[in-house]
Amino acid sequence: MMNVADTNTYHSARPIQELSSVVVPLLKGVLYQGDNPGLWSTLLSLQASVRDYVAVLGLELMLDEAEGYAFLRSRQDENEDGQAVLPRLVARRQLSYPVSLLLALLRKKLAEFDASGGDTRLILSRDEVVELIRIFLPAGSNEVKLIDQVDTTLNKIAELGFIRRLRGQGQMIEVRRIIKAFVDAQWLADFDERLAEYRQQIAQPLEEMDG
Repeated sequence: MMNVADTNTYHSARPIQELSSVVVPLLKGVLYQGDNPGLWSTLLSLQASVRDYVAVLGLELMLDEAEGYAFLRSRQDENEDGQAVLPRLVARRQLSYPVSLLLALLRKKLAEFDASGGDTRLILSRDEVVELIRIFLPAGSNEVKLIDQVDTTLNKIAELGFIRRLRGQGQMIEVRRIIKAFVDAQWLADFDERLAEYRQQIAQPLEEMDG
């Protein structure tokens, strides 16, 4: 028979286990409501505890209930000398030119898609992605190299969690809404200026774009 002490231990252990069940996946990457509704529900119920816990690690919880995603990012706390108080746990990645360009194009496409008031999921074919980026390439670019470049770039963006390939439909991708958290409204407002910069860079040969 479980005594009072055992009961207290059980109830204190349960929240810790639930907290770990949420924090561990968040440390690995983005948590989506659609991918795991049960875990998402647990996150919402333990949101305050999760924020307190990851703060000890120098992280903050970024959660968007409307869009259905959550992730961790490093806090930008600094001391009086401008030095980071805590070491960075979540590493930043330097994005290559093709990746940043395609992210920008996909983000703009998502904004247009949302403005149309249609479905909540933006699904694109590889051919549609190729057409998005084609206008930035020199006339007469090698079609085979272009498609290979797009595939390589899409794979990198998928690794970052901004898109996912649809099961059984290798040529179809879904643009994940977390891209809105990394390419914000102000960034999008400067889109035309950024595209002008991209057009200058595109003068380099296509084979040099995958650096």
